[in-house]
Amino acid sequence: MTTPRSVALERLAYTLAAPVLAVAPNAYPDSPVNTVVQIAGAAGIVGSVLAAKSDKPGAGRKILRWSPLVLAAAVDIAAKHTPGWGPYWLDALLAAGWAAVGSFVLPYSRHTRRNHRPALAAPAPQLQPAPEPEPTVAQPDDGADQLTRQARMLWERAGMPARTHIVKATRHPGMRHDLTLLLRASETGRPITGLSPDVVGAAFGVSASDVALADVAIQPGRQGGPGWMEASITPEANARRRTQPTDAERWVDRIAGPKGGAPGSVLVHRTRDNERGVTFYRAKMADPTETPRIDLAKVCRGLGIQEDDSCVFVLIDGSEFLISAFDEPPLSAVFPATRELLTPDAKGMYVCGFTITGQPVKTMVYQHDKNAPAHGLTLGVSRSGKTQFFAIHMAAQSLDGQVVWLSTVRKDEKTTVLGRYIDRQGSNALWMARSLRAAKALCEIRADMPWPHDGQPHDYKPGDPRCPYRQLNVYGDEFMTAAQDADFGEFIQKDGEDLTVTGLKYGIGFNPAGQSPFAHNGFSTEMKDNLRQNSRPVIFNMGSPGATRKAAEGTMENAYDVPTIPARYSRSEGSAIERAMRGEADPENGVSTGGVAVIVLDNGRAVLMRSLYADFDTDLSELFPDEVNRLTDYEISELEKRGLWFDWNEPVRPGEFWPEPDEDDEGEGRSRRRGGGGGKGGNGRGSKGGGRRSEQVASPRQALEAIKSLTDA
Repeated sequence: MTTPRSVALERLAYTLAAPVLAVAPNAYPDSPVNTVVQIAGAAGIVGSVLAAKSDKPGAGRKILRWSPLVLAAAVDIAAKHTPGWGPYWLDALLAAGWAAVGSFVLPYSRHTRRNHRPALAAPAPQLQPAPEPEPTVAQPDDGADQLTRQARMLWERAGMPARTHIVKATRHPGMRHDLTLLLRASETGRPITGLSPDVVGAAFGVSASDVALADVAIQPGRQGGPGWMEASITPEANARRRTQPTDAERWVDRIAGPKGGAPGSVLVHRTRDNERGVTFYRAKMADPTETPRIDLAKVCRGLGIQEDDSCVFVLIDGSEFLISAFDEPPLSAVFPATRELLTPDAKGMYVCGFTITGQPVKTMVYQHDKNAPAHGLTLGVSRSGKTQFFAIHMAAQSLDGQVVWLSTVRKDEKTTVLGRYIDRQGSNALWMARSLRAAKALCEIRADMPWPHDGQPHDYKPGDPRCPYRQLNVYGDEFMTAAQDADFGEFIQKDGEDLTVTGLKYGIGFNPAGQSPFAHNGFSTEMKDNLRQNSRPVIFNMGSPGATRKAAEGTMENAYDVPTIPARYSRSEGSAIERAMRGEADPENGVSTGGVAVIVLDNGRAVLMRSLYADFDTDLSELFPDEVNRLTDYEISELEKRGLWFDWNEPVRPGEFWPEPDEDDEGEGRSRRRGGGGGKGGNGRGSKGGGRRSEQVASPRQALEAIKSLTDA
């Protein structure tokens, strides 16, 4: 065996240095040799300390490399401080021992070899090949990896469940125990039957809930179909999913299931707008042909957000929908009306409010696409914001150069203020009947008015500068109440219905308002259909969310999901159960929803908005034009000829609505009000003999009145 050269040189160095360590301290105490040895020993101590503090492997080997220098310095110091050669020649014995230890330990030569390289003469060890396992049915010799072989062993131990074989096992990235198994039937051409998550979970020692079975699609180079199956075993992922689910996982587990708030849906993304204080959840149906069925309360509980009608809203668009969760009620803000917002554009559209997402909502003062005026339908209970909406709508119409008439059943402050900025305003059922009758007569007058460019009459065209008259907008506030008036309700209902049908040709729009859009409250089906098709209905709070939805659906061609308007915006604070247990009162933090409305757009979709606010305590002249728009002199003169243009607050004129009683009427001394609208102001409607019975019955109320009038026969 040949000794390596490095070992021989190192042993020679130890042999020559040992006498120097013994002689130098005794014969030459002040020699520089002693200083050099001690400095080398100090360096060895520093190197050993640094190696011990290091986190890297091989610290012991590094300390052993520095040990000869440290021991040499120790021998030098001991020899220097002993008298002479020391007792029993101790200095020489220490030096000889140092050389002997270094020669056998060999720190510099042996421990500097990396990976323990064998000596020059040592034979390299030869690895013996392990005996190859005999192939079995469960573990065929197909070159499978170690994971697949281990999975096959567990599968064989379980008795080859469902007579299947593991083709391949694939570990999930970043997981130790999660894997996917590709299975096939042991017999070719036989489908896999009887395999369940319980069977797979028992084979691998996991819960059945951590196992998912799926069909295998046919791929190029690999078969598929009933004879193949894929099993996903995910204990680690499911443990994390139960404790720290992602937004998509929470949506699938809690919302998209058959009993969730939005069955069959998929979360597209979740975004947060910190500036506006809102979180958006955008989702869509997995099957784009399905319509979302959303239970907003269930969705809120599934997402872990607070159920609140004033802060959580849903917007549906086909198979997609958006859930907006606000930190504060977004519709509690006030949006002041300005002339800039109320000025109609070239298509007759102006901003009437803003949605929950801050988008402007527009409505029309005329129908640009139909080349016709626009009707209006405004619904809501008292103090819901109808008159406020009247103010901004009248201002927009006035800014467009249109004429406005307003009639209400009873006088109030706001309608009186509006009367200063419009053509005419009155506050009783008689005034409303006269305004509708005059508007109906204007249809006949305008039908014969020649246009200056060719001297021929034409239908009204919005925005046409050649038109000799302005668009007229007739408002009827509390129309349903007025339509049920004992004296004038029949005339109001009949003329209002006629005006909705024929008024658009002659530049006249009808704008009724009230608390119901249904026939039994004054709206005939024909009237409601015309109003719905030629306006954007606005429904304020109808007293309850159910009534609001019913009213909105009554104005929609297709019953889309209607947003909810609560009676008040009341934020939930704390736990109601805890307050009940402590006997505490619920917090009084309600905020009025006045001004919040559902507007039905042209496509039949209902949108929740907050209408612009017109402050009646200030001067409204900033919203209205400087001059009030009036009828033309020709129109007024024609109305005067028909006896329809005067102070409509006057008492009923003789023969204005019904004929005066005959002198031979058995002395009853009362007018036959059931007889119809004769007289000079009634356009010849009715006669002394009660010609109303000969008129066509067009509503249930008219039928009832006709039955009652039979007692006069």
